[in-house]
Amino acid sequence: MRMIIGIVIGAAVTFPIALMAGPMRRHPQLLEAQKDLNRAWEHIQASQEAHEWDEGHHAEKAKELIGQAKEEVRMAAEYDNHH
Repeated sequence: MRMIIGIVIGAAVTFPIALMAGPMRRHPQLLEAQKDLNRAWEHIQASQEAHEWDEGHHAEKAKELIGQAKEEVRMAAEYDNHH
């Protein structure tokens, strides 16, 4: 069951990259940053699953911050596309 949940969550994390490819095609470095952030999120998720706890809620907080960073990267690309 945990593996299925991990796969679903992993897909939810990586799917936005496919959506971002359009607006970010002019920004290869930002696209790579998005991919790195996705990989970081996946590693944290795998760690949580392996240990079956949240590492004092720090892992969950790290994933939240990664989500914020991904949004900032997206907004940077959008800003540059319109200016």
